[in-house]
Amino acid sequence: MKKNLSYIDSVHRDGRIWNIGVMLLLLAFPLTVAAFFGATPDWGALVVGLIATAPMYWAVGIIETITFVPMLGAGGSYLSFVTGNISNLKLPCALNALEQNDVSASSEEGEVISTIAIATSSIVTTIIIMIGVLCIVPLTPILEAPVLEPAFAQMLPALFGGLGVAFVSKNWKIAIAPVLLMLVLFIFVPALNAGTVGIMVPVSVLFTIGVSRILYKRGVL
Repeated sequence: MKKNLSYIDSVHRDGRIWNIGVMLLLLAFPLTVAAFFGATPDWGALVVGLIATAPMYWAVGIIETITFVPMLGAGGSYLSFVTGNISNLKLPCALNALEQNDVSASSEEGEVISTIAIATSSIVTTIIIMIGVLCIVPLTPILEAPVLEPAFAQMLPALFGGLGVAFVSKNWKIAIAPVLLMLVLFIFVPALNAGTVGIMVPVSVLFTIGVSRILYKRGVL
């Protein structure tokens, strides 16, 4: 007799299947192109490049998994890691949806809400990209207008600023440490920029968890 899977078990089953499927599809394209054109990479250069870059991505992958899964839930995490752009888009959407419904990502309700929010975000993003591709030529003069340049530069800060106010107001004592850490790092370490957000978000989360633990032990929280 076939055993009925619980919701979370079905999420893990389907998530593994789709993630492995997407990974195979991503690998299939360069392999197909190489086979079709009879081209092979310089294996020596490929290995040297992997040695230089792969460890960083392994570390980021491990940190992001530990950091994002508790906030996104299982279903949301599987979907986010497939569609990408987690820290800039998927995470804010999921956190806002969980906040609006007053549920935790670890609950079954939170699992469903987080997954729906991330799926909706992915669909909307795809539709906007399609519209952008179709309209890019006629809209280019408008988008490149100098008067709009400052607004585009502030879109991401405005997004995280709005979310930050909601979460900081809940417990400002926890927010002090990560805010100070990021201010110090980005002011005194010039190498850090918008391209390092994917690394700095998990670092900030782990730092915040550590500081919060210390404050809790000392009775501050």
